[in-house]
Amino acid sequence: MHPDAELLRALVTNTTQIYILIDNLEYNTEREHLIIPEYGRHLQKMVNYAKGLPTKEERNKVAKAIISVMGNLQPHLRDVPDFQHKLWDQLFIMSDFELDAESPYPMPSKEELSERPEPLKYPQNHPKYRFYGNNIKTMIDVANTWEDGELKEALVYTIANHMKKCFLNWNKDTVEDEVIFEHLYELSGGNINLKGNDEDLSDASSLLRNKKKFSNKKSHHKKNSNRNRKRY
Repeated sequence: MHPDAELLRALVTNTTQIYILIDNLEYNTEREHLIIPEYGRHLQKMVNYAKGLPTKEERNKVAKAIISVMGNLQPHLRDVPDFQHKLWDQLFIMSDFELDAESPYPMPSKEELSERPEPLKYPQNHPKYRFYGNNIKTMIDVANTWEDGELKEALVYTIANHMKKCFLNWNKDTVEDEVIFEHLYELSGGNINLKGNDEDLSDASSLLRNKKKFSNKKSHHKKNSNRNRKRY
């Protein structure tokens, strides 16, 4: 046979094999949807295989083998409480709750899984002085419930000093105590009145001193960590 003919036959054969391989290619967009993608497609095929077994004894045997493989794929969860329970729940979820196998735990329901949690209750109040935060308003409400005395007076001045600190964090300039007293009077509904008192609040520099010390410590720690870092 002529050499060119042999080369042509080999080329045709290889081209035919390439076309066969291309026809057998599977794209992820054409494949079955993975319910829990973390376990991969092969484990999903194992679950589908277990669903199609004729006897319950065979399904139980394969289901236990699948649970063992799932546990090996998630070694970091072995110390989590109810680890086996979670694996069995995931197995039934991957089978779309169609696997008829005996489980040592109650089988989860599809309705329970699709049930939406109740929305969290967030504070919906919109305070006039937002820079104080909601905690200050809560503290003021608590102070209103206390009886007059030394403890309430100490709490009120602690709240006022904290309000002054919050104000200075929001506005770097100095603030007069009368402004804080006026805000406290307004936020307490007129129940806490420090306007006529002679006692002053803490000085602005002392309130912000702790913040500066903390920031200096952080910057000093960063410098030391950069200094001790190995250079390659």
